[in-house]
Amino acid sequence: MSAYKMNLQIIKNKKIFKLLTNVFVIIFIPFLLWMLFFDDNSYLVHRKFDKEIEDLENTISFYKTKIAKDKATIKKLEDSLQLERFAREKYLMKKENEDIYIIEFDTIKK
Repeated sequence: MSAYKMNLQIIKNKKIFKLLTNVFVIIFIPFLLWMLFFDDNSYLVHRKFDKEIEDLENTISFYKTKIAKDKATIKKLEDSLQLERFAREKYLMKKENEDIYIIEFDTIKK
């Protein structure tokens, strides 16, 4: 036999060659590649959706805390004195015949 046939025979007897030429492996590898990268439900798409879900859950928790703060503010504003104080501080409202002076301090050091 020639050297080429001897080398081919040695390669064919190796376990890795037998494993890679197995019919199930030949079918499974393209299937795995397809499912991981090219399919509509691929791993990459699932990662993108999981990140989007995480962002939406963070947004939900942010708005839940904001709603809780607003409910506390609404509860506090049921008192007429607190409502007046809130209107004066937040929206700079005033009573009739009353002047309001806003004093702003310059915090920049020269």
